[in-house]
Parts: sequence; structure tokens; C-alpha cells
Amino acid sequence: MDKFRIVGGHPLRGTVSAAGAKNAAVAVIPAALLSDEISVIDNLPLIQDVFVLRDILVAMGAKIALEGNRMTIDPSGVTSSDVPEGMAQRMRASYYLMGVMLGRFKRARVPFPGGCNIGMRPMDQHVKGFRAMGAEVDIDHGCFDAVARELVGSEVYLDVASVGATINIMMCAVKAKGNTMIVNAAKEPHVVDTANFLNAMGASIKGAGTDVIRIKGVERLHGCNYTIIPDQIEVGTLMIAAAATRGDVTIRGAISTHMEALSAKLIEMGVQVEEGEDYIRVTAQGRPKAVNIKTLPYPGFPTDLQQPITVLLSTARGTSVITENIFESRYKHIDEIRRMGALVRIEDRVAIVEGVEQLTGARVTASDLRAGAALIVAGLLANGVTEIRNIKYIERGYEQIDKKLVGLGADICRVPDED
Repeated sequence: MDKFRIVGGHPLRGTVSAAGAKNAAVAVIPAALLSDEISVIDNLPLIQDVFVLRDILVAMGAKIALEGNRMTIDPSGVTSSDVPEGMAQRMRASYYLMGVMLGRFKRARVPFPGGCNIGMRPMDQHVKGFRAMGAEVDIDHGCFDAVARELVGSEVYLDVASVGATINIMMCAVKAKGNTMIVNAAKEPHVVDTANFLNAMGASIKGAGTDVIRIKGVERLHGCNYTIIPDQIEVGTLMIAAAATRGDVTIRGAISTHMEALSAKLIEMGVQVEEGEDYIRVTAQGRPKAVNIKTLPYPGFPTDLQQPITVLLSTARGTSVITENIFESRYKHIDEIRRMGALVRIEDRVAIVEGVEQLTGARVTASDLRAGAALIVAGLLANGVTEIRNIKYIERGYEQIDKKLVGLGADICRVPDED
């Protein structure tokens, strides 16, 4: 196992390209199994979650070629609706195979998914949608087991605007008989991207990106060529890193409308944000101003950027209040940045951040994907050397983040973790 070693204090400067969206990729790849024809997906991020999904699909009988950031999927050999034991636990988004297998085969058996431990992410809204379309769903010995004689379109009201449930129900409904309406649907960019991919395969989905999605079921889907959108969270992480190091970074391929909540907060902090057709430029000088942040479903401030921006605010002028409204266990990075000199106290879902002049390098451990990203930001802005362990979490969602940062002038390298 390796770790990252960062010598902080170097402003990030230059131009970097955004990778494809992790959260779109982990939905679009399984969705390709709704057809028995070949699909080609471009701009895939080369991250562990993509590699795990590839392995799962191959184990199920699909033929897959991954050449650079292009994946070619031939699902014609998939004849079983069972996801292999022991593989689904390696990533959270394996649950999308429930909707896909139920849609294609009218049956699905999927072990409980794995992923980051950031609090309760219940599956009840997924199950509610499947049952509304006529499926019988049981939870038995750590597996979801669903079967349907016929899938029939229905109106599904989500109690919470769950991204996972919205996508899973949508993927099942495209093969259901009749019309399905998802009310209080999630609006995130990767929900829209998944709907666009399904429409490219011949589905009939309208309203993705609004709180009501309407799906007209079709008998058959075909293969297609598709390009994944840029990663909103990687772009945001790089924007925050640029601001934290008082740098000047241009991110190519960024979609500025996806970044509006973050851009607004950075501008409020005194950071300069310039938006173009296919780029965002972030320029910062001096310590940022303190601000208050509440995480909310899209288009609100994304929970996935709460941890990195907490680090930025740890060196702000004044006191910031951050309220985490999405996940209840997303402050696990706080103990680590306290080791670096941050002054943060937690009161239930609220973090009160008292800005300090500077953080100091330390040995820290990533507890999940976005906590790991936050620790990278902390290492970049800190004085001295920071070592980050458990970088396997970071590799789940960021494509060669160390190399991208080196290209921007960071002093970061991968070294063996021999402790």
C-alpha cells in the first residue's frame, strides 16, 4: 500500500483538464446491460470504481475492452441476473445492477453494496420504486432479491430526493410496460447524464434535471456511443485547492452551470472565479473571508465538496458555520485536520470553523473518498510535510490526482507506506 507525501506551501498554477464524472460512469456502465448490443462509452475516468464495475460485468458474462478512457461493452453474453458474491461489496454503486437486471430479466439478486462509510444511505426508496412497478423484493442473507412477472409503469413519490433511487428506478422503468413518473426526483448532473445515455439507447425519458421525471417504457433498447460529462466534484476539488494555495488555475472541460453553488461561495470568500464556455479559472490571493455553508441536493451546495471546503475555511479570516444536511457522518476528516492545527468543533450536524493563520503538515489517514480529497487540500496549503495514508479511498474517485497536481506545481508524490 502506498501513501501520498506532500510538501505544502506551493501555489497551484497552470491549466488542467477535468476527468469524466465518476458518479455518471458508475451508473452508465451498468445501464449498458439493459441492451444486448454493443455500447461504447468515452471519457470514462480511470478510477477504482470503474475497474471494479468492469470486473463485475465480466464475471456476469459481458465482454469489455478498456482502451484509454474508452470502454466498449458487449452485454450479449450476460444471461444471469445474479451479481457475484463478494464483488458488489467493493463499491456502493453496484446497487444500480438491481434496476438494470430487473429491467432486462425481470429478476435481480444483488448483494448489499459497499463503498465509503459516511452514514446511513438506506435503500428503502429504491425498493419502494421497484415494488410500485410490480416487483416482489426480499432482503435475505445480505442480498436484495427482486422478481417480477411483469413490470408496469407507476407513479413513484420519493420521500427524499435520492440520486441513487432516482437513477435505479429510472433504469428499471425504461423496460416497464406503460408510463412511470418519479416525483421529487433528484436533479444532479449525473442523473441527467444517465437519462441522456438511456435515451441514446432508445429509451423515452423526459424531465431529467427537474423534480418530475416521466418515462415511457419501451420493449427494446439498442447499443450506442456516448461521452460522459466532466466530473463536477473533481472540478470543485481543484477549484478549492487553487483557492487554498492562493493559486491561479484554469480547469478545461468544466461545465460552469454545474459549479454555480461552489463558485458563488468562493466569490463570497473573495476568490476570483472566471467562467468560459468550456473552462473555469480560479485566482486567489491572501486568506479567504469566512462564510456559512449548508449542503443541499443539487443545485444546492454539494455534500461531496463539504469536506474539502472545510479545509479551505480552516484558514479563513473569521468563523465559518457549515451545516451537513445530507449525511450524518461526514465529519470524519475533522480529527485529522485538527492534528494539522485546524480549530473546528462539531455540534451534531454543524461544524464551527475558527480560521487560523496556517496549518502545519502532519501524518493523517483518509477515512473515505472525499475526506481523502480534503486531506490533500490540507497538505497542499500546510507548512511542512504531510503524509496521507489509506489513499485507496482517494483512488476510488480521482483519476491520477497526484499527477494532475504535480502538473500544477504541487510537491506531491506516492511513496510506499511501510508502517
